[in-house]
Amino acid sequence: MTKFIGKSVKRVEDKRFLTGKGKYTDDIVLPEMTYAQILRSPHAHAKILSIDTSEAEALEGVVAVFTGQHIAAAGGFGVPCGWQVDFKNGETMKEPPHPLLVADKVRHVGDGVAMIIAESKEIARDAADLIEVDYEELPAVTDAADAVKAGAPLVHDDVPNNMCFDWELGNPKEEVDAAMASAHHITKLEFTNQRLVANAIEPRSAIGHYEVASDKFTLYTSSQNPHLIRLLLCAFVLGIPEHKVRVVAPDVGGGFGSKIFHYTEEALVIWASREIGRPIKWTAERSESFITDAHGRDHVSKAEMGFDADGNITALRVNTFANLGAYLSSFAPAVPTYLHGTLMQGLYTTPKINVDVTGVFTHTTAVDAYRGAGRPEATYLLERLIDTAALEMGKDPAALRLQNFIPPFDGVNEPGYQTQVALQYDSGNYHAVLERALEMVGYDDFRKEQADAREKGKYLGIGFSTYIEACGIAPSAVVGSLGARAGLYEVGQVRVQPTGKVSVYTGAHSHGQGHETTFAQVVADKLGIPMEDVEIVHGDSESVAFGMGTYGSRSLAVGGSAIIKSIEKVLEKGSKIAAHLLEASAEDLEFGEGKWTVKGTDKSVAFGDVALTAYVPHNYPEGLEPGMDFSSFYDPANFTYPFGAHIAIVEVDKDTGKVELKRFIAVDDVGNVINPMIVDGQIHGGVVQGIGQALFEGAIYNEDGQLVNGTYMDYTMPRADDVPSFEVDRTVTPCPHNPLGVKGAGEAGCIGSTPAVVNAVMDALSPFGIKDIQMPLTSERVWRAINS
Repeated sequence: MTKFIGKSVKRVEDKRFLTGKGKYTDDIVLPEMTYAQILRSPHAHAKILSIDTSEAEALEGVVAVFTGQHIAAAGGFGVPCGWQVDFKNGETMKEPPHPLLVADKVRHVGDGVAMIIAESKEIARDAADLIEVDYEELPAVTDAADAVKAGAPLVHDDVPNNMCFDWELGNPKEEVDAAMASAHHITKLEFTNQRLVANAIEPRSAIGHYEVASDKFTLYTSSQNPHLIRLLLCAFVLGIPEHKVRVVAPDVGGGFGSKIFHYTEEALVIWASREIGRPIKWTAERSESFITDAHGRDHVSKAEMGFDADGNITALRVNTFANLGAYLSSFAPAVPTYLHGTLMQGLYTTPKINVDVTGVFTHTTAVDAYRGAGRPEATYLLERLIDTAALEMGKDPAALRLQNFIPPFDGVNEPGYQTQVALQYDSGNYHAVLERALEMVGYDDFRKEQADAREKGKYLGIGFSTYIEACGIAPSAVVGSLGARAGLYEVGQVRVQPTGKVSVYTGAHSHGQGHETTFAQVVADKLGIPMEDVEIVHGDSESVAFGMGTYGSRSLAVGGSAIIKSIEKVLEKGSKIAAHLLEASAEDLEFGEGKWTVKGTDKSVAFGDVALTAYVPHNYPEGLEPGMDFSSFYDPANFTYPFGAHIAIVEVDKDTGKVELKRFIAVDDVGNVINPMIVDGQIHGGVVQGIGQALFEGAIYNEDGQLVNGTYMDYTMPRADDVPSFEVDRTVTPCPHNPLGVKGAGEAGCIGSTPAVVNAVMDALSPFGIKDIQMPLTSERVWRAINS
């Protein structure tokens, strides 16, 4: 029997996508469908003095127009935040309302003012142009560090200094101050980890359908997290019983975190559908996505790292202003705190760490999780510090890392590594990944090549990044104590059909990860059946009882583990049925190759025969109920902690400032690997996104709060000819606490690549005395630095 785990099986879902048979939310057309357009504020901060919708309502084909006044009259619905972070003095974070449509004051460009529903999208768009809104424009603030200063314009009148929270983690500040005071050398950096736009290939879309006869609702939405959307929609927004709401996330064209969250449009189309008695579809225009999809990153940080005379790290002190935008998105408070501050140990033995994070409201689009979510920001801070320190102290950057790495541990024969910032790492061999990367790049040879090139006026640079990330965020009790307002388990149901075919229902949701392949590999391998006998079902709350979605590289570590628990129940029951058929004790049986065999004999019964017997129980164990259908919730014992080492080699043209990426090496450890080809693809995609942040991308607001590069004419993303062929490899350090030994791979490339590229550019520019340039490192910025 073929074993599937560890094999590069081609993705089974790709035939559907490549032949145009995928079905996305905007592809769905329901009888009597209407189409919605949201009229959005052109101002970052303004009072709404009046709204005149009469001309729009009179336009032929317009079905209804709703404003913030209608929402207020209906109950003042708003979308909630799913994570609470408290001030370090114990005060609860400030959580102003986020209305579905604004009635009084707009707080960012793109804030929804009215929803127009018409017989076609074109009519709805024309009607939106007929609405007259009288605004009184007000001053705006877009920078997080500026927003907390005295006299800055307030985003919400009841939030002093625009401060959502002021949070602290790690060792007491006085201990870190003392360690810094006695340090032999201190490296300091101040920088902005710039704001990014996710730019998923499929714009967000939502269809609300209220069925009058059944008094039930269906929401179709391009979401990574359909069950969470239903929970928030029912419990916190509209107050509809959950059994009356079905949420379907069909095929989803990418997300990168931006489709985790509950957006106002999802609630609006559901509410308005009941008001007009017809289904409503809303799909974002691309320019609309730029100003309404949650953005990522946007941290302003000041960081200091202390060293003793031998180059050992003695202390780390971090102060960060995290831009949250105008409203709290679903998980926004968690990103700069529990996904950023808790990763400040990195791979290093730093004995004293203090992290202070201030979450700040500004007149900008909401900021939340974007691929990596807090982990890239933490890694960038640490890896820029360690490289800069090596330059300042005259040490080799690779050797300085190896000197300060946490020693290897497997989490089984010795406990996990307890950090200074709350987390306990599960298992790791950090030296191995960097040593393998150094071997692949030919480090000593490169340094000779670099020296020769500089004599000829060519500026080559090599940059390192060693990272760790926390994935599979759990257990629920722990994240609950940290502020999560939901559990972070996963659900997996395994239903064996009478024919021996298997249907698997998972609360994880695929939007490019290849779940229909990887989960099928796991099930087929464990049950000894062909992959084509396994069906993977996800994305529909009517088919899958519950789930917590896909994000944070959790699908296999959490969702896959839930499926394994159900498979174990299937095999346990199957053993009892097989024992009865074989007239043996269940303890005398062994399962393998898709059959139960009496140990030491050739007597066996196949999986399919046992399945049929479970549903046709004529010759059946007494007292055992028929059927073979099991569901399991899996709540992990700990996070998982993938890690790795990335190396970039660049050449910088001193006359133009152009950065050419010559080579990129990624050695990652994601635990056990189910499908190497899919993991390689995830690493490749993540690396490109990280390179994008390093060299090209960044959302730019002007002082009036306008997003000045909110189109693809202005917002630059990497293209195929901007990157080389990647050289990837892996080490394997299994996770000790989940049944598959997996750790997660979806975000690794995006976390490790950005600082590797920036460090490489800084290495190339070291002869010019340049130690730091603000990302993205565009040709102009690099040229200006060289010529300054």
